[in-house]
Amino acid sequence: MEWLGEVPGHWEVKRVRFVSELNPSKSEISDLARDTVVSFVPMDAIGEDGLLSLDKEKPISEVETGYTYFRNGDVTVAKITPCYENGKGALMQGLLNGIGFGTTELIVARPKPDQVTGTYLHYLFISPDFRGLGESHMYGAGGQKRVPDDFVRNFATAFPSVPEQTQIAAFLDRETAKIDELVAEQRRLMALLKEKRQAVISHAVTRGLNPHAPLKPSGIEWLGDVPEHWVQSRLKYNVRGLIDTEHKTAPFFDDGEYLVVRTTNIKDGKLLLEGGKYTNAGGFEEWTRRAIPKPGDIMFTREAPAGEACLVPENIRLCMGQRTVLMQIEPLVLDSNFALWSLYGGLASEFVSVLSQGSTVVHFNMSDIRNIPIMLPPTQEQVEIAEFLAQELARFDTLTTEAQRAIDLLQERRTALISAAVTGQIDGRSTVVA
Repeated sequence: MEWLGEVPGHWEVKRVRFVSELNPSKSEISDLARDTVVSFVPMDAIGEDGLLSLDKEKPISEVETGYTYFRNGDVTVAKITPCYENGKGALMQGLLNGIGFGTTELIVARPKPDQVTGTYLHYLFISPDFRGLGESHMYGAGGQKRVPDDFVRNFATAFPSVPEQTQIAAFLDRETAKIDELVAEQRRLMALLKEKRQAVISHAVTRGLNPHAPLKPSGIEWLGDVPEHWVQSRLKYNVRGLIDTEHKTAPFFDDGEYLVVRTTNIKDGKLLLEGGKYTNAGGFEEWTRRAIPKPGDIMFTREAPAGEACLVPENIRLCMGQRTVLMQIEPLVLDSNFALWSLYGGLASEFVSVLSQGSTVVHFNMSDIRNIPIMLPPTQEQVEIAEFLAQELARFDTLTTEAQRAIDLLQERRTALISAAVTGQIDGRSTVVA
């Protein structure tokens, strides 16, 4: 096998079907009472790191038809895209009454104890070689592509003896746990940075930069005192216009030159170009009759997800898509950057948060958007606050990027370690990785 190359001389090349039973029959539990409660495992209960969420339970009578059967010790692999590529799958453990049913998008392999251990087989199934070869065998189109059961059944690789598999799996458990903890530390750091970032924004747009400025009661319990010379206002009094796209979107064209700004293009104060859809000049003219987005204006999402915002950038041709609102900023009274960060902090963000509570699909009415509250310092002070935030947020963004880069490197190391161990490129029986 060209992809595998050389392997230790004492390892044996076998197909998965000779070391495990694929998709065992649920008839083996036919003697159990139908009201026996078992674990129910939908796809979202299976992590990309092999973790399982077993908080759902159902009687056998409700799941024996139309769901995949497995039991403790079985190894599962997600077969549908993108779950397969992302490494979804798990060694089934801790199932209620030792039995589980779950999504039909799983392939189940039951290890033969004299051939392979469940933990080792799971590591094999999440290795990049197995996943990469499986991708080349997928059938179907778009989001419905799947890895065929026969790919898993006939997948051939070299297997060490069961005792050596146990040693290799223990080595991988130990070393991946170290890596996972380092990843968790970086994620905790990113969460703290996000929290601190939000606090800096909120303080700047509600208290300003001068710690010695005279204060006055805001009249809002959670906000407390605010600078005495600031005015509490609402968005509608400080913009030239608020233009709704009326839930309509321009037609998309592969060769279009105008970015159609949808809610998915707006995140954390930035316009995301990746995955963007485009329209042509005709679509632009048809869908911008009410207003053309100009640099300095703000684009705001009404729903899915609601409450995101970003500035209209320069040198990008665009038109508004459905569920977005164009805020035409009046520069004589409101600095665009200050307005943007007010939407992410202080009165405005609290207002948006309150409107979002208690609804699974958040939708802001135009009357809600017009009445978004805002603290209004003098224009020059707004500019100074916006410049301060630009510097501070750039620092947070740099630290966050570094943390994400560390996570990516750690995950690459984890993947490479698993690959090397299950292909015999390192001796997992004795190797210790710092």
